[in-house]
Amino acid sequence: MAQSRILMAVILRIVRSQSLAEEVLQECFTEVWTRCSSFDPERGTGRAWLITLCRRRAIDCVRSVQAQQDRDFADGLRSSAGVGEQVEQTVIDKSESDRTVTALKILPEEQAHPIVMAFYQGLTHAQISEHLKVPLGTIKSRIRDGMKKLREELEAGR
Repeated sequence: MAQSRILMAVILRIVRSQSLAEEVLQECFTEVWTRCSSFDPERGTGRAWLITLCRRRAIDCVRSVQAQQDRDFADGLRSSAGVGEQVEQTVIDKSESDRTVTALKILPEEQAHPIVMAFYQGLTHAQISEHLKVPLGTIKSRIRDGMKKLREELEAGR
């Protein structure tokens, strides 16, 4: 088409990307082909109609690209914030875990062992009682007393 250089220049000035401008020009030619009946010679020249059509398409394209970039940027911020929070929580959890293990070493074995079995192995008090062959009430008392000492030790370390 004889007008293609002019139309390409108009589009390129708006979208500022050669490949994107070529896409927009192709879409414009397709639209001209399908909507040629909407051209009204009383409203202006064919060239003006083509330039207006191309300008509108190019502006729509820029808006679409910008909207997509804004969505991608917002998604990136959300995901990076989530990763940052996860890393921060992991560091806090690791620190708390290290402090807990250190505090467990301070406890007498008869208190530390049932606590480890309950919290790290997921055993019930009854299962711990059976496993250690110690009365259930004694296991509950040892865990309660050990947890009290652990709490005091961990609060003192803060």
